[in-house]
Amino acid sequence: MQGAGDACAVPATPGETPGRTWQGPSAPERLAILRRARSIAIVGASTNPARASYFVSTYLLSSSPYEVYFVNPRATEILGRPAYASLADLPEVPDIVDVFRKDADLPGVAQEAVDAGARTLWLQLGSWNEEAAAIAEAGGLDVVMDRCVKIEHARFHGGLHLAGFNTGEITSRKQRVSGRG
Repeated sequence: MQGAGDACAVPATPGETPGRTWQGPSAPERLAILRRARSIAIVGASTNPARASYFVSTYLLSSSPYEVYFVNPRATEILGRPAYASLADLPEVPDIVDVFRKDADLPGVAQEAVDAGARTLWLQLGSWNEEAAAIAEAGGLDVVMDRCVKIEHARFHGGLHLAGFNTGEITSRKQRVSGRG
């Protein structure tokens, strides 16, 4: 089981993973994607607080300007907001489709994002699927893979603490307070 703290681990560079040929957008290009976006749909959003999608959702709702939509056909509500069965059911076309789904589902989600008219397909850390990227790019979407939208937003907007990730800003793990003075 993947916990929320594991979901936004530091990504491997493409050169460290054999077989990766696709090159994603640079840091300035990712910043531009985040700056132009007004809405994010989280596909695979969960009601389970231990899931990465839940933690990223809480961050986006509390620390970003985006209109956040949840896509999960098995949920009716997530974090007090409606959950939708598909991207086609959303009340508006999302700028970014942030995906928390298993690898086999990614090409289908990419096609759904194209069909919905989204601008960007964003695959979370650990998600790398060149077939999905090809589908999205052929449909005119920008594609980001193996990056956490939460970390990228915090990184570009001053939310990453200089001391590192485990500061309470990024991790979902509870901070321990020492009883010593």
